[in-house]
Amino acid sequence: MLEFEDLFSDLDKEGLAWWASELEPLLAERFAETAHGNLLEWRDALGCLPSTRRLAATLNSTAVGVPDLKLDHDEQKATRDALLRLLPWRKGPFDIGGVEIDAEWRSDLKWDRVCKAISPLEDRLVLDVGSGNGYYALRMRGQGARMVIGIDPTLLYVVQYRAIARFLEPQPVHVLPLRLHDLPPKMRLFDSVFSMGVLYHQRAPLTHLQQLRDALRPGGELVLETLLLPNEEACARTPENRYARMRNVWLLPSVSELTVWLARSGFVDITLADVTPTTVDEQRSTRWMPFESLLEALDPDDATKTVEGWPAPRRAILVARSPA
Repeated sequence: MLEFEDLFSDLDKEGLAWWASELEPLLAERFAETAHGNLLEWRDALGCLPSTRRLAATLNSTAVGVPDLKLDHDEQKATRDALLRLLPWRKGPFDIGGVEIDAEWRSDLKWDRVCKAISPLEDRLVLDVGSGNGYYALRMRGQGARMVIGIDPTLLYVVQYRAIARFLEPQPVHVLPLRLHDLPPKMRLFDSVFSMGVLYHQRAPLTHLQQLRDALRPGGELVLETLLLPNEEACARTPENRYARMRNVWLLPSVSELTVWLARSGFVDITLADVTPTTVDEQRSTRWMPFESLLEALDPDDATKTVEGWPAPRRAILVARSPA
């Protein structure tokens, strides 16, 4: 079990001690030694990270982390070796004392697009659904969020965040091994809720949208980023087997259909902020994610299509509001 005293303290400051008491047994269960076959290996990797002075994090640059941390040659090697034991790194980049984690996704490019669309995060309580290793959660904190709760069911990504956080001064940023339905129902709590790269993995996308709405305070803001079809009419299609080599893509909507889903889920003031094709400069294989990536998912003779014949990935950012 990893320690969560900072989380419980931050929740108490927000008047959320009741939620901390619900989380404690759930987190103990998710971090039990039997929860994942690789958990002991990952915990050993954390233990191999050098003990260094924790520094104020750099949160508003391309690479998140502590680039000014002074690590000697042995410490830098130990850090790199330990972090490489936590492959694959999907989101990034990070910089820990010159150890540069070049993740599969240039997540800074998406964040630059998102930042242009959202309300200021200053002093907001934020939920980041599908947080991964916390790259976006830390960028949200860099924009002034009072506290960020990131949730992701993939335990490895939570461990990756804990590895990065070992080098940072304590932040009111917490990445937890939870799914959206693990949150108390109808919390009506968060000022901003982000769901980025999550909706198309949901068998019931409208249920996901309704759960996002129920997590928001009245008048709170949803930031939704997802794959879409390029059709102009309202429609959605389900890949028969895979989409861009991904098995768990359940429903791809057009922008018009996605807008209908948001309205039917109770959102108002729905705005399309951005549509951008994903390129092999933004998503690619690296030393830190040495497996197949976008390049292998595209038709080698026509990059506007996936290997299955679907339109190549395009991602939309929509912003909407929970009714006041």
